[in-house]
Amino acid sequence: MASFEDKLALAGVRVPEVRLPARGADWEAWAVVACDQYSSEREYWEGVKDRIGGKPSTLNLIFPECYLEDSDKDERILRIQAAMRDYLDRGVLESAGEGFILVERRTPFEAEPRKGLMIAVDLEKYEYGKGSASLIRPTEGTIVERLPPRMKIRRGAPLELPHIMLLIDDPGRTVIEPVYEARETLKPIYDFELMTGSGHVRGWQVRGEAALGGIADALTRLADPAAYKRKYGKDGVLLFAVGDGNHSLATAKAVWEEIKGANAGKPGIERHPARWALVELVNIYDEGLPFHPIHRVLFQADEKTFLAELAAHGDCRVEEASKAAAFAAVDEGAAEHRFAILTAGGTRLVRFPRPKANLAAGTIQEFLDGYLARHPGTGIDYIHGRESLETLAAKPGNLGIYLPPIDKAGFFGTVIRDGVMPRKTFSMGEAPEKRFYIEARKILP
Repeated sequence: MASFEDKLALAGVRVPEVRLPARGADWEAWAVVACDQYSSEREYWEGVKDRIGGKPSTLNLIFPECYLEDSDKDERILRIQAAMRDYLDRGVLESAGEGFILVERRTPFEAEPRKGLMIAVDLEKYEYGKGSASLIRPTEGTIVERLPPRMKIRRGAPLELPHIMLLIDDPGRTVIEPVYEARETLKPIYDFELMTGSGHVRGWQVRGEAALGGIADALTRLADPAAYKRKYGKDGVLLFAVGDGNHSLATAKAVWEEIKGANAGKPGIERHPARWALVELVNIYDEGLPFHPIHRVLFQADEKTFLAELAAHGDCRVEEASKAAAFAAVDEGAAEHRFAILTAGGTRLVRFPRPKANLAAGTIQEFLDGYLARHPGTGIDYIHGRESLETLAAKPGNLGIYLPPIDKAGFFGTVIRDGVMPRKTFSMGEAPEKRFYIEARKILP
């Protein structure tokens, strides 16, 4: 009979050795939100820096994306890697031993908590190229031009801290939920409030053959090729779909390929810790997991030109509307694709009655790609959350595009049938609901 380790390996999973802050840490100062949040709101990250002061914090171990275009990025990377070594040398981070971590995340936005499981996944079973049919797959197109600065951060870094979230299609709630129901039997390892009103997080260590074996058996059933083909009519099992952090996982894969290539034939290279990546696994049917669209903001955009070109784009209709009416029309289900355009001067409802793309994000992105090519002075950012969108769109020269919600029940089927979704299609929760950095794992021998 196969061991639970063997079953997990076939599912692309390994039990990680996780590192956490030592006893006495200020956990609220330690945990900060994913680096790709508030990417156009530098004041948020400056506020976080002021809040933590000189306390140990994951802020010192990550690269907030609002700083990616700064001239001192190379110096910042060196500071990040030095801080990682310092935290290890001084015992700021300690090993919690091998085990999964059950995570419960509560936020002010959802009635139910989000339940996750911290695992390590095998990058040998993940491909991010076009047409990927690997066990672990991206759900949106990977922009390879975005990888080099992220690879520069990971190369030589002794630690990884994940904001990657993988999804499983588990309507029977067989993998994570039984562990959560038994949480009172597990060892608690953290329990604290997150900064900036982002809710509360608790974690328990999952160890032992019974608990880990139950998870391994459940994943084995989800990955059964025959059951998968009956459900989706396709071969080539998709077990884990990347929900958040696609470019971070692609970065980990690219760096692992570098390491593997540079050490080809050396004994033990197949056990190098960089072969795996630490992620949080979440059931797509989790009641605490909301799916939100990712909105767009254009900078230095001429409103009249944009609206005129949009109105001339295919079968498109642009109508004046109140903000409330436009939002309501976009949010309701409809066969046509609808968007709200927000500017300092007012709100408009945009309708595509006969869209060619499968998803609304594909419809608007096709137009935006052409518009940005024709107007190189206009910039774009992808915004999580309606409040942030409205704030940015209200500034003169900016233009916000509000997108409709995503049907998560058909999510896996869409990825399996159609491949990756248009980039920046969906977001799992608002910005404050995103994963906070807490756990770390060593990625150098």
